[in-house]
Amino acid sequence: MNAILKDKSFQLSIILTIIFIGTGIVFLFLGLVDYSWILFGLLPVVLGIAIGTMKIRKYALWGTIITTILLLITIYIPGLSGVICIVMAIGLVIPFIFLGYVITILVKRYNLIKGTNKLSVLFLPLIPFLIAAPTEHFLKKEKETIIEVKTEKIFNYSPNQVYDAIKSVDTLDAEKPFLLKLDLPIPTKCVLEKEEVGALRTCYFKGGRLSNADFGAGTITERVTEIERGKVLKMDVIDYNLIGRKWLGFKQAIYYFEPVGNGSCKLIRITTYTSVLTPRFYWEPMEKLGVKQEHDYVFNNLEKDLKTKYGK
Repeated sequence: MNAILKDKSFQLSIILTIIFIGTGIVFLFLGLVDYSWILFGLLPVVLGIAIGTMKIRKYALWGTIITTILLLITIYIPGLSGVICIVMAIGLVIPFIFLGYVITILVKRYNLIKGTNKLSVLFLPLIPFLIAAPTEHFLKKEKETIIEVKTEKIFNYSPNQVYDAIKSVDTLDAEKPFLLKLDLPIPTKCVLEKEEVGALRTCYFKGGRLSNADFGAGTITERVTEIERGKVLKMDVIDYNLIGRKWLGFKQAIYYFEPVGNGSCKLIRITTYTSVLTPRFYWEPMEKLGVKQEHDYVFNNLEKDLKTKYGK
């Protein structure tokens, strides 16, 4: 291990990684890059190209991978991101670093470029990112994707009973799905001020088990747009401040109460959210799973409350 730490290529790769990944993080803070292919794809590829261009690269790739992981983990410490998002980002960024590295090695094999350890040359691959990031950010018009997640469950209670139990919830405390046991925000209570159109319903959250003390805490405030006991509770989200998840937004929350069977109710929960993360094929399945597990947690608590109140 000491030999690795003393290796010049290992040390140089750490410097390059801090500069490349650090530039991406700074661009995020300055609003000069989107959560897109440019950040998650182009930046790690050009970093891999820079590492592959090094004249001596015995431990360089390892230095880059280790430093990248450590830098992404540091984003978690101040509550800027969660464990799940960091793991997902690592799973996307590391393969692209390796891709850039392999491309350069193949090009060098055919003597199209020569290896170098000059920092002035190794910084050159960063230029495409410096140009592409702000260009995409300021020219891209459609930054958000709107997604709908629907969950259904049948409760052996009447629609009116289910409605009365879900409209306001003093305390949510039930079996938590897997992602909520990590660091997804956990709803603790929801308060509906009045049963009328225009009324506000506020849901309060706390951080998950692996979160920082206040990470994930916050509120979602909804305005009722349609309400009828035992039939529908429809709300537009007018404000949310779940710490650390600036790439997700919320637009609408709907509950439909449909009578089924002998006095039972099929509850349909629909959440409409927005996301700026791309590539969509990579991020969307996890986003939907997270929302779905939030639904499951609320439904688990609802089942418990109904049993406590009505004894079935």
